[in-house]
Amino acid sequence: MAGVGVHGAELIFVGCYTGDAGDGEGVVLLRRDPATGALSRAGVAARTPSPSFLARHPHLPVLYAVNELTEGTVSAWTVDADGGLTPLAVQPTGGAHPCHLAVTADGRHLVAANYGSGSVAVLPLDAAGAPGERTDLVRHEGAGPVADRQEGPHAHMVAPDPDGSGLLAVDLGADRVFRYVLDPVSGRLTAPQTPLAAEPGSGPRHLARHPDGTLYVVAELAATLTGWRVDPATGALAAGEARPTSDGPGPVYPSELAIGRDGRFTYVANRGPDTVAVFDDERRVAEVPTGGTWPRHLALMGDHLYVANERSHSVVAFALGAEDGVPRALGEPTPLPSPTCVLPWVPAAR
Repeated sequence: MAGVGVHGAELIFVGCYTGDAGDGEGVVLLRRDPATGALSRAGVAARTPSPSFLARHPHLPVLYAVNELTEGTVSAWTVDADGGLTPLAVQPTGGAHPCHLAVTADGRHLVAANYGSGSVAVLPLDAAGAPGERTDLVRHEGAGPVADRQEGPHAHMVAPDPDGSGLLAVDLGADRVFRYVLDPVSGRLTAPQTPLAAEPGSGPRHLARHPDGTLYVVAELAATLTGWRVDPATGALAAGEARPTSDGPGPVYPSELAIGRDGRFTYVANRGPDTVAVFDDERRVAEVPTGGTWPRHLALMGDHLYVANERSHSVVAFALGAEDGVPRALGEPTPLPSPTCVLPWVPAAR
């Protein structure tokens, strides 16, 4: 839908569950006031089924979404200056319920995590950023001790290395983080290293890279945040202390994590207690309410944090404390049906 944005405003795309999974309308465009961080709704940018996670091309104005369906697909659009979306392509992922995707640093391949079938798909991207037919599909192996969640592999995130050397795939069902090398010509994956083993039953969900090289992994089933540090001599990874993400009563299911641009603070969204936890390098320093229910995702933009509260149907804006990093809610939540992913949109470096 062209023309839904406003020139000069900063933009945020939000993916929303549709149909049986939720009440959303597809990909929605929000306007952001860069001075105050406040949000306003600009309109539905694309009507597409359950775009539960969004990503962008590193060099081109192209937006991607996984369509979290039994027969999963990825969708791609070119992005106009005002945030309007023009369809590029839709391709199958070869698996069930894809829940995450990313583009490699060179912009040549799209990778997607099929949660339902525990596999990773690779799709080549042409010069315009449109995905073509899959070049590879690798299914994980393994299971965990939590019978109703870990009966088999469940790939939950794919994270290409910033230097283009490979990618990591986080698997909640197998309690593993798989390491792959991607051939840039053939688009095929190889796994030259033994997967990183998480604590049995922890259910690793997502990871984030700290500027110092530490990999922070959030575990959904154990509700912990763990730093994996790299041995500079051998390149091997060793897990640090697993820190609880919440003191809240009842079950805690952390979802997304993000690291501040200066690396001082890490933010984790906790479903169940409906909080955002703030960590420094050594401990959890704060835990604040999200202003809604079931925070599925969060994202940083400038000095602000944005949280998608899936079950209370809202996106909430927070200002971050300059010294303590603690989020403080700004105004009223922005109503939005079944939001699952928040993607700040800034011009790509060329």
